[in-house]
Amino acid sequence: MSLDVSPQLLAEAEQGDIREDDFVETVRTSLPYAYDLIADLASELQGGTAEFADNQTPPPSEQERGQLLRALASDAIRGSLERHFGVALAFQNCHRVAAFHPGAQTGETYARFTSLRSQVLNQSPEFRDC
Repeated sequence: MSLDVSPQLLAEAEQGDIREDDFVETVRTSLPYAYDLIADLASELQGGTAEFADNQTPPPSEQERGQLLRALASDAIRGSLERHFGVALAFQNCHRVAAFHPGAQTGETYARFTSLRSQVLNQSPEFRDC
């Protein structure tokens, strides 16, 4: 299970739509490494002048790597984090996630980061089993 959903949130979801803030709080408490990493990238992006902020440091353990993969593999989780932090996320390998300004998906820098060439150049043997 990727999220620890409270009985209250589950009951609300069974009745209809839920508040996105409640969902994001569930993500924060369930996937703290992923949440904090994206929060840090968003803060770095918004506090600087670079076109994007990215993480190139592998997670400290497989548990944290799993959190990041689960957060970015879920459209609902990823989209909620993007809206919550006001960023567009891009992901290259087991841990290289980048935060871009919203709308950057149509720009050259985002296209370069997400290109086939960049994906190939960002590979190494230690990422084979991640």
